[in-house]
This record gives sequence, structure tokens and C-alpha cells, in this order.
Amino acid sequence: MTKLTCEDTFLIKRRDLKNNYFSYVFRPYSRAVRCKPGNFVHIRLASSDVYFRRAMSVASVNPDREEIEIIFKIFGRGTALLAGCRRHAPVNILGPLGNAFSFPRKNEKAIIVGGGVGFPPLLFLASEMIRKGYPPGDIEFFYGGRRSGEIVERVRIRRLGVNLRPVTDDGSYGRKGLVTEAVEDYVRKHAGERMRLYGCGPAAMLKAMDDLGMKYHLPGQLSLEAPMPCGIGVCLGCVVPLRKGGHARVCRDGPVFNIGEVLL
Repeated sequence: MTKLTCEDTFLIKRRDLKNNYFSYVFRPYSRAVRCKPGNFVHIRLASSDVYFRRAMSVASVNPDREEIEIIFKIFGRGTALLAGCRRHAPVNILGPLGNAFSFPRKNEKAIIVGGGVGFPPLLFLASEMIRKGYPPGDIEFFYGGRRSGEIVERVRIRRLGVNLRPVTDDGSYGRKGLVTEAVEDYVRKHAGERMRLYGCGPAAMLKAMDDLGMKYHLPGQLSLEAPMPCGIGVCLGCVVPLRKGGHARVCRDGPVFNIGEVLL
């Protein structure tokens, strides 16, 4: 975990991605260069009476411009207030927090699985893998949502050169069904190839991913979502049980855990 700092910054770019999804870019954020795929930040609105900060995964960074991007969806009062921000609004960022994903080995195919609003840290992961020389054609990016409108930033993902595999519950975009079913079909079809799984999304999806990894003896990592009122491991609001016994704090010991590590 990196050293904790709070920093005031400003919302300099705001995009409405539709269906209650938004992309925000903040600048200046001097610690953008410290952010790694899987890290998150704690955001506090300067003009809000909401007591707790909101944990947001890092979707991208531009270290040269000291910029950091988050992508979020409105779920409650805090995110609704955040969605109401206008350009140049001041915010305070605590972070970067948490641990990061490990990159795959060169002979491993990366199977990236995002569900709903769980895709932003995986977008960052895929971008950084490619920037460091990993072949984009060896990245299978499975992206699941309830309907077509919930598969956002699809053009941006395709521009990376990865193999985007959209899956929707109603079949309105891509394959119909659950994203984890599509992943398992792919794993079975390519049995014998070296693969590494990455996932972030709803609890049910993460459990299915965890089960799939253990069933097929595939290494990988999952980024867990949990309430994180403090973000630094003090309040114990994000404790999860470990498979080997004991507990872990998602904000402090995660949010990225190895497949089979957490009892989901």
C-alpha cells in the first residue's frame, strides 16, 4: 500500500456516458503517477454534507498532465451528488489506496471479465498491459451487463485492439446470458492454453469467477467491491472471510485478491 495523502483538485472533464454512467477526469493530482491498475481513491465533495468519502476505482491516468479518471454509476445519494458536479468543481482525493493487479506472464492469455460498473479498473489494467508491451490480441475482454446500454465505453475498449466479448442478460448486445457462462465456454474451448483470469463486478459474478478458476486450475485475481467508509482499514466495514481461515480488509489487504483466497 502506498503512502496516504489527501490532495485538493478539480473536475476538469465530465462526460455523461448515459444510463447513469459518468466519466470524470480530475487535475491536478500529483500522485497520478503512483496509481496502478486495481488501486482506488477516496473522494470527498467540498460542498457536500455527506460524511463518508466514496471509494472509486481508477480507470486511467495521465501522469504527464497529473490527471486521474474515474468511471462510476449512480447508485445512491453520494454518487448522485457526485454526478451533479460541474466542471471546475473542487474535490478532495485520498489515495491511491489498496493493492494492484499483477500482470500476466508473456506466455499467458489474459482473460479479463468485467460486470457492470466493475469494468473501470480492468480498462486501466488492459491499457497498462498494452503500454508495457503485452500483445493486445492476447487479451480477451469479456464485458457483461443487463442490457446494451450498460456496456459503456465499448468503442474505447475496441480501440485498444483487444478482443471485446460483450454479453448481456437480454441479448440486446453481444451474446445473451451471463458473462461467466461465456467465459467458461471459452476456457473449455481453449483447454490446454495457458490463461490468467482477471475479474471485477457484482458479488455473484465474482463467486462464479472464483469457482471457475478453481475448477479449471487457472491462476488469476479478483477485485472485490465492498463498503469502504474509511478506506484505510480502521472501521472494519469491508471485512471478508478467507478460505484458509481468518479475515481480510478489502480496502487495506485488497481490493485485489488471488482466486481461491477469499471465501466468496
